[in-house]
Amino acid sequence: MRIAACQLPQVHNDLPRAMSLVTSYAVDAQHQRVRLICFPECFLQGYDVRAEHVREVAIDLGSSEFAHILRSLEGCEPVIVVGVIERAGSRFYNSAVAIDLGKVVSHYRKTHLLTGEQSVFEAGRDYPVFEVYGTKVGVNICNDLNFSEAIMAASDAGAELVACPCNNMMRRSTAEEWKLRHNEIRAARAREGSVWLVSSDVTGEEGDRISYGPTAVIDPNGTVIDQVPLMTTGMLIAEAEGAARDPASRRRRERAISLCTRAALHTDACGR
Repeated sequence: MRIAACQLPQVHNDLPRAMSLVTSYAVDAQHQRVRLICFPECFLQGYDVRAEHVREVAIDLGSSEFAHILRSLEGCEPVIVVGVIERAGSRFYNSAVAIDLGKVVSHYRKTHLLTGEQSVFEAGRDYPVFEVYGTKVGVNICNDLNFSEAIMAASDAGAELVACPCNNMMRRSTAEEWKLRHNEIRAARAREGSVWLVSSDVTGEEGDRISYGPTAVIDPNGTVIDQVPLMTTGMLIAEAEGAARDPASRRRRERAISLCTRAALHTDACGR
């Protein structure tokens, strides 16, 4: 099973442009026989936790607006994991949906919210798992990866691969401090959960903020197999072979999934 992850510029309150990027990369991935592709956190509307932004752009997953989004992805064969600001009645969630041929096959809500998110988002509680070509896939979102219990909950639910939409647009001093630590933390989580981890992040500069990335694939031993270079837009493709595993024996036996080959495609997303 080929997997892919995209490192893209952040898009603010411009759903048509965000969807254009999602569709373009998904089609490109499809041509290369990718089965699952991951996009960044809150990518459809842009990561912005100001209450006015969230109220303006949040999407009800049962709405006609979201149904239109799903219809536009009916022809995309890879399962698409993408971040979305979700509205559910009077509540809002930092969510990720897995979309297979225009249908939602899994819906995850971020469980470990940052301090700035807690005033506007509700925290999720569940760790759903879905299947792609015999491989069970879970989801964590960005800050979830700072907590062992998040990756362990996905692993205990049966996940062999965890897709992680992220957004690390930070103040420059903080971004500089963290740019080499993100993968160290993700590697620790992969080892703890005995899972493959594929992350997707934004990159670029916005005023006094910057996001270096990284977008990467990490194996269950905590080895960074490959990543999109920092401050570069592009797509990472990795080919994996795997079989479903008994969750009770996952940590006692060698992983069945092995990453065989990988290729990074570094392209200018703005010109796509």
